[in-house]
Amino acid sequence: MKNIKLLPTILLKKVTHRKAVQLLLLFEYNNVLIDQVKLLNGYKWSKTLKGWYTLYSEENIANLKKALKNHVRFQLDASIYKKTHKKPIRKARIISDKNKQIIELYKKYLTGKRYSESTINTYFTFIADFFNYIQDMPIETITNRTVELFIEDVFIPRSYSISSQRQLISAIKLFVAFYPECNIDELKLVRPKRSKILPIVLSKEEIIDLLRATKNIKHRAVLAMIYSAGLRISEVLQLQLRHIDVDRRQIIIKNSKGRRDRNIILAESFIPLLLNYFNTYNPVVYFVEGTPGHKYSAESVRAFLRRSTKAANINKRVTPHTLRHSYATHLLENGIDIRYIQELLGHSKPETTMIYTHVSKKDLLNIKSPLDVALKSLIKTDKNNTNIRLSGNY
Repeated sequence: MKNIKLLPTILLKKVTHRKAVQLLLLFEYNNVLIDQVKLLNGYKWSKTLKGWYTLYSEENIANLKKALKNHVRFQLDASIYKKTHKKPIRKARIISDKNKQIIELYKKYLTGKRYSESTINTYFTFIADFFNYIQDMPIETITNRTVELFIEDVFIPRSYSISSQRQLISAIKLFVAFYPECNIDELKLVRPKRSKILPIVLSKEEIIDLLRATKNIKHRAVLAMIYSAGLRISEVLQLQLRHIDVDRRQIIIKNSKGRRDRNIILAESFIPLLLNYFNTYNPVVYFVEGTPGHKYSAESVRAFLRRSTKAANINKRVTPHTLRHSYATHLLENGIDIRYIQELLGHSKPETTMIYTHVSKKDLLNIKSPLDVALKSLIKTDKNNTNIRLSGNY
């Protein structure tokens, strides 16, 4: 193991290269460091960029830091936080070795409870932030007021959402179950009420415009798959080729949210594009891959979706989940029963699916505004003027 002072600092940058968002490593020439980078999976040398690069993702940054943390220091370029990271760069957490061990055991506890990897990482992050906040305070002395102060001093200033705050409370409730020696009364921890925000939905015309504006076949196939099957972004990234049955027009989603499997119809109109994409890119294991046999990055999907949205002149904030919302809403507008939509989306509770009844315009279009009724009544009573318009002068 080399002394950290002997190796140059690595500058991490977020760049667009070869029609994808890449993580670029820039550092002074050093044979030892080059050998270290070569051992990492998926990194390539670029003469154009004059540096080593791989697909940009939070996971790749974390893996890089974990692999080289004992050898080098890292410097983050401002481009890493542009657009996708609006929050300021945080300082490194200050957590005692004892508390670090407790957090790791808490993470192991969550794994034993069979929580998903995403949930474990979220809860782990919140608890680590909480421990960073309490510093040297003995865990046995922390109370409900300590949690409230953490929310007031950290959560609110960082502009976290109501949903994130609910997740924090869930994480702390589980921590109390794991470490009952703390002085937190789990029963008095109250989650804030959910925000009743209606999802953003694209019209059917906007969906077609979005797909037409996506020139890259691979990118278009990913967006078409998400919309046509109503998939979560995690589901499309984990979807394997063996779970796509073109002959039966069926997609099997394995072990999705809530550890549920479900079958989805493969859209007939999507099959020609799907086969064209397969013949062009030849994926090996997954429906969409970054490198052969490896999963594609969620950040890359979001990046090309933003570009396509702009190219299609759509002035809405569009995310991969917007396509899923649009799928569910359009099914409802097409007359599909809400129970079938619940099954297709993989919702465990019908209440989750019911939100789309508030977005669907099928029944709303049959409701007449009182203004329309008033004008029509006026036209009937004033037979001499059948061309009454609000834009006219009275």
